[in-house]
Amino acid sequence: MAQIMKRGFATSAALAKAQLVKTPIQVHGVEGRYAAALYSAGHKQNKLDQISTDLNNVRAVYKDNKKFQEFVLDPTLKALKKKTTIEAVSTKLGLSKETGNFLGLLAENGRLNKLESVVASFESIMRAHRGELFVQVTSAEELSSSNQKALSDALSKIGKSGQKLTVTYAVKPSILGGLVVTIGDKYVDLSIASRVKKYKDALSTAI
Repeated sequence: MAQIMKRGFATSAALAKAQLVKTPIQVHGVEGRYAAALYSAGHKQNKLDQISTDLNNVRAVYKDNKKFQEFVLDPTLKALKKKTTIEAVSTKLGLSKETGNFLGLLAENGRLNKLESVVASFESIMRAHRGELFVQVTSAEELSSSNQKALSDALSKIGKSGQKLTVTYAVKPSILGGLVVTIGDKYVDLSIASRVKKYKDALSTAI
């Protein structure tokens, strides 16, 4: 697995393209590249579901165990130390060899601090792989049941035929009002905070 991952990150773009299985959606950033390479390796080995389960378990531990979270984010630990420790943790959690090797590679490359965003990126890929459309609606305060139903009805029309739509709702007071809607790997910012920022930027350039 580690060798496959390393080849997937070869400096030759043509070689990488030839080896990687294309993801069903486009992912971005360092975390996206790692998630895409993991998807490619898991797809070739028919281990995608196992890897997905493993990463969900790792994320649960990351969120619930402060010591593990501090270890993952600690910038002072040397890469070899992190690799050895994360491989031991993988064994203790009963993760598959493929997932354990991938986490070891993250640590070896000094990217273990990207763990949470890599898992989120991989999850987005897997939703698309399963034909799911994930939508998150963020509002400044909790939406009423009737508003949630109206939004869900409207959002159901954007999916493709046979596509499973999953809508989640989050509250973030800092957006002040309006909505931020994330659809797959895209988002629409309809928040008041966004409009205020635009006004401020316009004023600063005008003065």
